[in-house]
Amino acid sequence: MCDCSICTRKGARMVYAEQADFKLLKGEHSLGCYQFNTKVAEHYFCKTCGIYTHHKPRTLPGKYGINAGCLQSIDPFNLEITKVNGGSW
Repeated sequence: MCDCSICTRKGARMVYAEQADFKLLKGEHSLGCYQFNTKVAEHYFCKTCGIYTHHKPRTLPGKYGINAGCLQSIDPFNLEITKVNGGSW
């Protein structure tokens, strides 16, 4: 769990994958992208319901952070949580 300002407010439990291993299967047309501060990171969300789905972090090039709550058959509340001091990045 990251403690930067945006992650703290989202409250999402994120899992990470290599960009080469990530494939969005459907719904790309329904996604919006939010960028703040340096405008390097890309934060994706559903334009219909507003849920945060995934992001391309500035500080972890080559990876995607994925909202575990958006993945089928994964209970995000049963994941082991590691806190990350993203607020200092």
